[in-house]
Amino acid sequence: MILTTKTQSTQYIVAKNLNILMHLVWVKSSVMLKIKNAFSGVLRCLRWPNLFLLFFVSLWFITTGKAQESIIWTSQSRNSSESMPVGGGDIGLNLWVENGEVYFYLSRSGTFDENNTLLKLGRVKLKLSPNPFEGKTFKQELVLKDGYARISGSNGKLNAQIRIWVDVFNPVIHLDVKSNQNITTEASYESWRFEDRITKGKENNQNSYKWATQGVVKTLKDEIAFKNSSIEFFHQNKPETIFDVTVKQQGLEDRKSELFNPLKNLIFGGSMQGDSMIPAGYYNGTYLGTPFQGWKLKSKRPLKSLKINITLNTSKTESIQDWKKNLSAIKNKNDQQVSIKWWNNYWKKSFIYINSKDETANQSAKNYQLFRYMLGCNAFGKYPTKFNGGLFTFDPQLTDTTLKYTPDFRNWGGGTHTAQNQRLVYWPMLKSGDFDMMKPQFDFYLNLLKNAEIRTESAWGHKGASFTEQLENFGLPNPAEYGWKRPIDFNQGMEYNAWLEYEWDTVLEFCMMILESERYNDTNIEKYVPLIESSLAFFKEHYTYLAKQRGTKVLDANGHLVLYPGSGAETYKMAYNSTSTIVALKTVLERLIEYPALSEKQKYDWKEMLKTIPPINFRQFDGHATIAPAKLWERINNTESPQLYPVYPWGIYGIGKPGLDTAINTFRYDTDVLKFRSHVGWKQDNIFAARLGLVEDAARLTTLKLQDSERRFPAFWGPGFDWTPDHNWGGSGMIGLQEMLMQVDGKKIYLFPAWPKNWDVHFKLHGPYQTTVEGTLKNGKLTNLKVLPESRKVDIINKMIE
Repeated sequence: MILTTKTQSTQYIVAKNLNILMHLVWVKSSVMLKIKNAFSGVLRCLRWPNLFLLFFVSLWFITTGKAQESIIWTSQSRNSSESMPVGGGDIGLNLWVENGEVYFYLSRSGTFDENNTLLKLGRVKLKLSPNPFEGKTFKQELVLKDGYARISGSNGKLNAQIRIWVDVFNPVIHLDVKSNQNITTEASYESWRFEDRITKGKENNQNSYKWATQGVVKTLKDEIAFKNSSIEFFHQNKPETIFDVTVKQQGLEDRKSELFNPLKNLIFGGSMQGDSMIPAGYYNGTYLGTPFQGWKLKSKRPLKSLKINITLNTSKTESIQDWKKNLSAIKNKNDQQVSIKWWNNYWKKSFIYINSKDETANQSAKNYQLFRYMLGCNAFGKYPTKFNGGLFTFDPQLTDTTLKYTPDFRNWGGGTHTAQNQRLVYWPMLKSGDFDMMKPQFDFYLNLLKNAEIRTESAWGHKGASFTEQLENFGLPNPAEYGWKRPIDFNQGMEYNAWLEYEWDTVLEFCMMILESERYNDTNIEKYVPLIESSLAFFKEHYTYLAKQRGTKVLDANGHLVLYPGSGAETYKMAYNSTSTIVALKTVLERLIEYPALSEKQKYDWKEMLKTIPPINFRQFDGHATIAPAKLWERINNTESPQLYPVYPWGIYGIGKPGLDTAINTFRYDTDVLKFRSHVGWKQDNIFAARLGLVEDAARLTTLKLQDSERRFPAFWGPGFDWTPDHNWGGSGMIGLQEMLMQVDGKKIYLFPAWPKNWDVHFKLHGPYQTTVEGTLKNGKLTNLKVLPESRKVDIINKMIE
């Protein structure tokens, strides 16, 4: 076929524009590159009308986000706050390039020292000579689809690339260096824990002492040395830790031998080695005011290709030799395809891609995916992802200029678990189908069950597990929050703290997550049932116990428990019949009773307790009936809205349910709710709005929450009320977007209950009864709906057409 000049010109323009488009759109993937390559081969044989159609089909493909997104930076970073998260398994790296040198911090789940600081495992620096990163061409890319990063640069005729990836199934970090010329590679391990360091003042917020230190507190030094051709580093906890201090403080020394102690005999660290690399000496330096020492490996000779591996090991053993033996036994398969396959499947499992003229909507979906990537980096951690930074904290003065501390710092502690915050990190994993990632959070509570029961028995002499809001990773209240300056006769089970007193109910959200994982995924939850039962039993036993202290009757005139003193989150204090407690008990009891593996005796007992749960209380604002936070309360301490917890997470009010108008009134007219409203940090107003079907409010608050952060990496939000990156900020954003898109009530599945009609979206989410729902909304119409199993399609209710 001979093309006319006019046709050739049109083709050239379209081809040129298509090529530009492909390069400008920041969403990159192997699929898109295949499309681009395919176009370059067929452009010459297509007539312009077909080419025009092909162009717009491709444009639609790109902008609907069906290809997995990547992040690309074409300039280097100023400091660690401009780092990029990279990880896998239970390892997180903060990766950046500064002044031509590659850096990353090493973090891993469960690396708690004597003081319960979640220590980083050090910093790695990579330097190439001659240096390709001193030229004009530079690119750093997070290849999100495949779960790795690559850095490339050119300096004159020298071109080089470094690939950084973490083995999802083995605790090994890989650096693959390639260049078109022979270069010398230096890989250094840097540590600020080369000597003991006294922590003073607010720096102790990184550990469990917080503001109430008892004597001198030190972060003890690591052991670091060259071993043959590698660098070996580890931290070994000393025999006495914050566990021992807390047990003594809280009057449990007589039960100490029975208590679970995660800090005892804990050793963590690793080794770094490289092909044809040998030790090349030591050096000293300072980064952002923090002194450090460096241990350097150097390639024996200039090479075009070189591999560096960092192997990590965390073990509970008294013997350093055992730790070293375990380290040596870790497999280093260097097979990236296995990890890539895991990441590919992770992205296929669930997604939300938005294509809208409203750029904030598109940004929300992008950042939803980026934050989910960060969560995926701790898919197999022994400990849950921490709300206050996860695995990706960086130098604290870059978050708060007054905090000139080491990279180990994070506000609100390392081993301290704050339930109201943690829950927001884990609730979205149900609809994203990341059920296996929920296990560390469930096991966290299960491991502490015995300690919580011993604490209850010792303090009050009754049964049930007492889990406080601020909980150490050994199941006792944080010692600073528990209080050192307590009245002599103050009960040993109580926290002497205005914010946390009588706040027992937050464990029930995790109990509900466990029950929901069974309903969503048919997960075997048998081992967690004692945790759920003991957590419920505490309320029956404890409020019966308290009633007996006051008089002869243990129930009120209507046969209900008197839940006093209680707490409506951290906000409504000294509460009588707190709404958050009532709806939590009611909902968890109802769901537990439905669990098929319960015996008839168990079901009967829990049905009897269900009868004793008091009703929700109400109040009015300007003639509008609203949900009250409690029957009575003495003061307001914080800025939460537990009067809306019946909407979320407990789902007593919502789309298609009775009393929706009352719940909406609470959102719109309650003066406390209005005063507390925000999108920052752990605030849940976007979720409340979505659950209530308030489209404009849900869209506004969710896009504010999921907008690009002030950091270079868009999902490094914070500090909010906590720290940077703020994971409960990201988690609440994820939940809000999910709830706008899909809500469930029993077997009913509501699509688009709070979704703007002009937000075109392609999504895949998970629902109860092993259900997945995938579909496309375009111009307000649902197309390509795929529901598995197909029998569940009859339960779909499309709110967009109502």
